[in-house]
Amino acid sequence: MQKERYLKNTIIDDLDDKMVFIGGARQVGKTTLAKEIIAKNFTHSTYFNWDYQPDRKKIIASDLPGEVGLLIFDEIHKYKKWKNLIKGIYDTHKDKFKILVTGSARLNIYRKSGDSLQGRYHYYNLHPFSLAEIENISNQWQPLKKIEFKSQNYQSSLDTLYNYGGFPETLISQDTRVLRRWHNEKLERLFREDIRDVENIRDISSMKLLGDLLPLKAASPLSINNLREDLEISHRAITSWLNILESFYYHFRIYPYSSKLIRSIKKEPKIYLTDWSEAENEGARFENLVASHLLKFTNYLFERDGYKIGLFYLRNVDKKEVDFLVTVDNKPWFAVEVKLSETSPSSNLSYFKDRLNIPFNFQIVKQEGIDILKNDIRIMSASKFLSGLV
Repeated sequence: MQKERYLKNTIIDDLDDKMVFIGGARQVGKTTLAKEIIAKNFTHSTYFNWDYQPDRKKIIASDLPGEVGLLIFDEIHKYKKWKNLIKGIYDTHKDKFKILVTGSARLNIYRKSGDSLQGRYHYYNLHPFSLAEIENISNQWQPLKKIEFKSQNYQSSLDTLYNYGGFPETLISQDTRVLRRWHNEKLERLFREDIRDVENIRDISSMKLLGDLLPLKAASPLSINNLREDLEISHRAITSWLNILESFYYHFRIYPYSSKLIRSIKKEPKIYLTDWSEAENEGARFENLVASHLLKFTNYLFERDGYKIGLFYLRNVDKKEVDFLVTVDNKPWFAVEVKLSETSPSSNLSYFKDRLNIPFNFQIVKQEGIDILKNDIRIMSASKFLSGLV
């Protein structure tokens, strides 16, 4: 099964204008998107993989094909001087080649030294499959306006995503044995290959222990002091390792929304996994799944359309909390509270709705067939809510 990814047409259009960089977690589908989907739209394409030695020699020597077409550079961020090299190729041959760069690290921040590529590329994060993408749902949105949702029942797709995550291999197999083995192999490659290739980590074993611990912290405020005590590692090392793991798309952080209207807290972010299927607790996994869908949605509107979209959570000094707030130009657009089954309106959601004048408010539940409006809060099944996103 090969599905066309949600970024395909946008990337093809952008390649007419500038280079395109695609960052995303290992095995999220970047190479397939580049080689088998996007490249089919070009008469000639050439694929270079930094991890393949013959390609590495060609890259360093700038040994380029004679045919005009698409150049794909995969994992080139592992080369210390990759930005200078790509800049030189683009500046010299931009009338001849379209250039697509993919990598399992955040290419827009990685290897900051060297010549700047500013103004020469568009950047996209490739996210795991989501409900709307699986169901081939195409939506249109106007920031700060009402979101439209589909009336069909997508509960089966939601259950599949919840159980197996959104990465292609496990999603296609839908086999728990494959999922367990895939988790183990993915983590081993992340620490023993990807990170070691580009980072000088002396204590990779302790860093792996941190990676093993994070699934237990999913959907919770992230306390570096607690992690430091658990692992008996310095605050500085934990902070550095978290940043490195985030740069390799292992996890992401959502920060509290700051507003004088609610006496908001200004410290601990909440942590979520890119692969929510690693979270063992049912409530944490479900909240993580919703967080990942919202991150994909906000990234897409920012990267494709340039809207200044923010994703936050709400918490004040009185410990009232709501799971998510999506903003446009820092103005509230909609808030989301995630519950497994509770259909009574959340008092915390009502509080923040009134204090911040949030236009649209959703309470999302895992069970199917729910869509009711109470106290200006729309309580609805997650399968229906997620159908309105990317």
